[in-house]
Amino acid sequence: MTTSQNTSPNTSSNIKAPAPDPGTRPVRALFRERWFSTLFMTDMWERFSFYGMQALLFLYATAPEAEGGLGLADGTAGALFGLYISASFLAAMPGGWLGDRVLGTHRAMLSGALVIAAGHACMAVPARTTFYLGLLLVACGTGLLKPNLPVMFDQMNPGAGSAQRQAAFSVFYMSVQVSALVGPLVTGALGERVNWHLGFGAAGVGMVFGVLQYLHGAPTLRGARTGPSRPLPPDALRRLVRGAWAALAGVVVLVTGVVLAGGLPLRPVLALCGLASLVAPVWYFRRLLRGAELDAAERERIRGYRRIFVPSVLFWAMYGQLGSVFSLFAREHTDRDIAGFTVPASWFQSAHPLFLLLLAPLFAWLWLRLAAGTDTVRKFAAGLLCAAGGFAVLAAGARFAGDGGVPVSALWLLGAFLCMTCGELVFGPVGLSTTAESAPEGHGSRMMGLFYLGAALGAGLGGQLSHLVGVVPLWTYLAAFSTAAVVTALFLFRETRRRTAQI
Repeated sequence: MTTSQNTSPNTSSNIKAPAPDPGTRPVRALFRERWFSTLFMTDMWERFSFYGMQALLFLYATAPEAEGGLGLADGTAGALFGLYISASFLAAMPGGWLGDRVLGTHRAMLSGALVIAAGHACMAVPARTTFYLGLLLVACGTGLLKPNLPVMFDQMNPGAGSAQRQAAFSVFYMSVQVSALVGPLVTGALGERVNWHLGFGAAGVGMVFGVLQYLHGAPTLRGARTGPSRPLPPDALRRLVRGAWAALAGVVVLVTGVVLAGGLPLRPVLALCGLASLVAPVWYFRRLLRGAELDAAERERIRGYRRIFVPSVLFWAMYGQLGSVFSLFAREHTDRDIAGFTVPASWFQSAHPLFLLLLAPLFAWLWLRLAAGTDTVRKFAAGLLCAAGGFAVLAAGARFAGDGGVPVSALWLLGAFLCMTCGELVFGPVGLSTTAESAPEGHGSRMMGLFYLGAALGAGLGGQLSHLVGVVPLWTYLAAFSTAAVVTALFLFRETRRRTAQI
């Protein structure tokens, strides 16, 4: 893609590269754009590392210490998994702010990719301390990369309408699923069959490829506004840097003290982080709305965003259990023998990106067809019904397996993954698109942080509720989530009809 002016990553210029009218340009034309290839390949390798590590996390945490695992109970491991997902989303809040005010989208994405790679390297070391440090680094790096990548995508696709934007995000979702499909197969085979930390290391190699790909393709992004959209004044920036160094020193001293004291009990830490994920959304909404630079119309747009924020929390609470409760079902209740070969439980995590890859074109076409007839709230209600169907299918499979743990067909698990994928193809592209539309000028990355903050709240709640696994029958636990999703979806449909009747 050629540009009329080269813009350095540090600039805040509003000049963007000329582009055909996105309202008439076919979505498939994106694949001919060099900038799209750069973002696509970068996110593809990030998804390889993310899904590859996610496929191993719960299984490694519950594996006996004699087999190289952490030896945690299923409920505690589920809470740990939920905390990791929640922390990854929660970190998008400061990550989005840094992209808007300090680093810009370009530097924020590059920094995030480097931190993720460092985190995977720590997890490749066979020690508990480095494992938890690696989880923290991966979560922080994801928080930098993920909210800024869709902002960069939107900057490089200027002027797109709502339907075109949703379709483009759906195509982007589809594109990166190739590596997400392969990631669990590679890391699962190495982790479950050879060594857990070798599997984590393989995920790290994928992220290193992502960093190299981004550096190679960065010149194609110079036409976008990659510098801070609203840079901090110099005095504020110097105070921020000093505070960051002081905070880092404090963290190092604290972690050193904890290690020397023999560590902290895991359950209180999980509970404290879960509480943080509850408080952060309220604080963040208030902080955004009190911004002096916003006018009345922009504040009203942010208030209206709450209509999709609440159902998002419930969906992401369910989504956050794909790698924990679904992995538990795969390991304990699924018949994994095929012609004498036992399929690793982690391989079933590839079903999710496979279905994303197959269904994303259909949903991209669907958003274009429904552009004028279906609002976002109705789409989210339909997405919740899909998620409810997935948990209902898995609940039925768990009920048939019974207390004796008799394995059932893998079709139950695959059917549940299929339904959850349909739900994500609603909440992912539509949520990202709606967030981009709701963002006031200069607040794009921070609004993306708010989108991921809802996911953090949901994943944190789901992780805390996973303590109930083993306390109540698995099918009851799954059926309760399914019922809650159905009730919420029906409420959204009712509210939409009432709102339409008033107009």
